[in-house]
Amino acid sequence: MSHKAVEFFFDVGSPTAYLAFTQLPSIAKEAKANIVWRPMLLGGVFKATGNQSPGSVQAKGQWMGTDLPRWAQRYLAPYQPNPFFPINTLTLMRGATGIQMRQPERLNDYLRAVFKAMWAQPVNMGDPEVMATVLTAAGFDATEFMALVSDPEVKAQLVATTEEAVRRGVFGAPSFFVGDEMFFGQDRLDFVREALG
Repeated sequence: MSHKAVEFFFDVGSPTAYLAFTQLPSIAKEAKANIVWRPMLLGGVFKATGNQSPGSVQAKGQWMGTDLPRWAQRYLAPYQPNPFFPINTLTLMRGATGIQMRQPERLNDYLRAVFKAMWAQPVNMGDPEVMATVLTAAGFDATEFMALVSDPEVKAQLVATTEEAVRRGVFGAPSFFVGDEMFFGQDRLDFVREALG
């Protein structure tokens, strides 16, 4: 592992985490740094910190409706609001955790497929049949996936990462750490780039 790394705390239910996901690999590559993927449960973070989804504040939700496409355009990233939002991402984040634990080489494939289904060509990822279809198309076995997300070790790891995030000062997603320094929000990626430089 190179001495430089950026930890990426994320939940696929966050459109700003999706936007960060589209940019972070090139930033890390440019800095010759590793990305340490840290799947967490945003609902758990909100509960522990008293924070809430921007969508739950009407004016902020409306503003984000114009701000997200603005950033997507800047990043040249496909983006569409998900009409099924909010989606409970517990299964999806257990999936990210489990794949990272058992098949780390496939984590990127999984995240690409899930983020796309959430925020680029949005479907209802809260529906088990829709989720199975998306995962099968990405080369995952839906039955194996359901066994993975039911694995007590996987469940415990997601809880542990979420608790660690809160302990380190995380209150939302996406959050990044370069060393001990935390950066919050996809609009702070320039600071992440500088910290890695």
